[in-house]
Amino acid sequence: MSPPPHLTPRKKPRQARATVTLDAIFEATIQVLVSDGPRRLTTTRVAERAGVSVGTMYQYFPHKQALFYALNERYLDALAGEVEEACRAQHGAPIGRMVEALVTTYWAAKTERVEVTHALYRSVAEIDNEPLIEAFAQRVDAATTAMFASASDAAFADLSAVVLTLLTSIFGTVRSVFERHLPIAEADAVMRQLKLMCTAYLEAAKVQGKDAPVAA
Repeated sequence: MSPPPHLTPRKKPRQARATVTLDAIFEATIQVLVSDGPRRLTTTRVAERAGVSVGTMYQYFPHKQALFYALNERYLDALAGEVEEACRAQHGAPIGRMVEALVTTYWAAKTERVEVTHALYRSVAEIDNEPLIEAFAQRVDAATTAMFASASDAAFADLSAVVLTLLTSIFGTVRSVFERHLPIAEADAVMRQLKLMCTAYLEAAKVQGKDAPVAA
């Protein structure tokens, strides 16, 4: 999906040095987001933290909303890649293992740097991130659908609806855990219950009978 014109980066890195510079800018953005929040973040502060000139910063991002968009695009691209890899690894497995892999992968990615996840959730309030969410959803929906279509112990009459329900439940639960700032012990307990809930739902939704057809 193409970003809105006003959020499009001025240019993309073409050389290794430019990629290193962009990496430094993104990491600096995260640090300033965590320490100061999205409202107090400025491109000047990010440039200072990244060790680059304001002019270099402006070559890529005309304003902080474009920077926020690019940062979230980078994050969601990596997250989608992790989910896709986890789904491919579970092709042909039973649905219980698939749920375990899906929830564990998504939760691990979100909690790898908890402060970053909190900061990114706050940053999207300042941008139109609908194209990012749509692109992310398409990739994750496709990977999850292909995985469950290969399940060794279940088939589903309306697989697309099942996948949509399942992913909505997982993503919504994880976001709620972050928004409520639950302690680690409570968050882990919620994740365990989420796996049970998802597995029970799939067991209830599957078509009974070994030769039941699967509809994508």
